[in-house]
Formats: sequence, C-alpha cells, structure tokens
Amino acid sequence: MKRGLVIKSTGKLYHVKADDGSMIHCQIKGKLRLKNVVTTNPIAAGDVVEYEPEPNSQGSIVSIVPRKNYIIRKSVNLSKEAQIVAANIDMLFLVVTIARPQTSAGFIDRFLASAEAYEVPASIVFHKMDQYNEKEAAKVEELIGLYTRIGYPCLRTSLVDGRGLEEMKEKMQGGVNLFSGHSGTGKSSLINYFIPGLELKTAEISDWSDKGQHTTTFSELHALPFGGYIADTPGIKGFGLVDIPVEEVHHHFREFFQLLPKCRFANCRHTNEPGCAVREAVATGEVAESRYKSYLSILEDESERSTYR
Repeated sequence: MKRGLVIKSTGKLYHVKADDGSMIHCQIKGKLRLKNVVTTNPIAAGDVVEYEPEPNSQGSIVSIVPRKNYIIRKSVNLSKEAQIVAANIDMLFLVVTIARPQTSAGFIDRFLASAEAYEVPASIVFHKMDQYNEKEAAKVEELIGLYTRIGYPCLRTSLVDGRGLEEMKEKMQGGVNLFSGHSGTGKSSLINYFIPGLELKTAEISDWSDKGQHTTTFSELHALPFGGYIADTPGIKGFGLVDIPVEEVHHHFREFFQLLPKCRFANCRHTNEPGCAVREAVATGEVAESRYKSYLSILEDESERSTYR
C-alpha cells in the first residue's frame, strides 16, 4: 500500500502524485464516500489517498486519508447531492477590488462564512492597489481595519508596482491554495505571475461568484515553482452552505459567535430576540453594521434557505 496526493480528478480517473514524484493514474477500488455527506464524487484534488500499485504506472485507490477540510458545492445536475471541488486547502484567497469592478461587503461576508463553515483558512487580497484614488484607498483601509479586527489576514497587492506579492508568496509557499473572487479582479493575472508559463485564461480560473464563463469541469492542482500548489476548480454558484442548518449560520460569523454567551437566550438568532448581545454590539459600533446586514440578507434569501435545509 502506498500513499499519494490527488493532483487531478476527471470523474473516474485520478492523477495521483506518489511520494517519489511520479504520476500514477488511479481508479477507485470499491465504493468510497465522505461520511454524512452525499456527493457525486468521493475524491477531489487535494485529497491524500492510499492506493495499490499496478503495472504501467496504474493504481487502485482503496482509501482516503481523513481530510482536514474541503470545499463543496451543490451538484449542477443533481440538486440533492453535492460535489467536493477541493480538499485539504491551506489557504483560500479572496481577491477583491474596490472599484472596476467593485466587490461588495455582502459578497466578502458570504465568502468568509462559507470558509468558516468548512474550516478553511481565508485571507482577503485587496488587489490593484495602484489604481485607486484617495477616496477608494481610504475605503480599502476601512475594510482592512474591519476584517483585521475580526481576525482575517488582509493583503494589499499590485502587479504594477509589486506591493504585497512577496508577502502573498510566503503565505502560499508549501501549501495548497485556492483563489476566488469576481471576474475581473485579477485572479488569473496573479496566478500567471506566480506560475510563469501557465497562461490560464480568465474563464479557466476558479470563480466562486460564477460571474462570466468558466470552462473548468474537474479540479486540478498546479505546482508552484517555490513549493506548494494553486487549485484550479469549477466555479461555485453563490455561497450556499451545503447541509448547514439556517439556525447555525450565525456560528460562521466569528464576532457573533463570540458574543453568543452574552445573549439572554442560548439559542439566540440575533434577529428580534430581547437581550441580544449582537444587536447591542451593532448599536454601539462594536460589530460592523455591514456585517450584520450581510448576515440578515443570508437569512432572508429564500434560495439560501433552501440550500441550508
């Protein structure tokens, strides 16, 4: 029995990188399923698997090493099932721009709640810093202050003047990284910068917002020249939290969860209950009003509600 890293998933065939660096083409032996989650694919890029070697660089996967986390989306064709698009993610980078195009606070907050739900570390990359006027730059600093206080790492980056790129490289080194964000925020340019010669087009880069075209059907890891990987995954439409009850959404807003013990009721949903510490914190400015509005919008969104059930 040997162990390897799944580099690419193409449905029935998996490209597994062995410990010695060789590539093994594997199929699944028997049935493998993620506990408590019904998925269309039992294995995804980023999974560490155990396989039985066979002749001609072939192999049979017999088990999956327990995952530390994973990214999941509702299946496109089977609404009652889900698809795991990547596993064992070390850092999920949300690439945002303040203008041209504008990334809304609501989009950022849904992204962060999704990352929290599946225990995926997340950083926010404020990109194209060289393009902003004084007012826009001030908005960046305001948002960085907000999210830094909550505990999310924030970076200021620009491909024009090079700011923040070394810091970002250090965060990526040696790990499995996933980029996300609206189309036009510069994800493809950043990836092409870190992996010269890859030349991925915008339509082929992972885009959770599902804006524009996305041609990737299966997950794949691209090796970084300085160690580690960038995951290229299918687009994920929206930010539904698969199999997360709507009454637990507030658990994935860090500052809300920290205040829950101060609420009068242990099952407080932070909407109209008396003695709610979260609403009191919003009123005093301890909790950002934008975060609270994002939370309410998730609760009020009927499509999200159907996803949570």
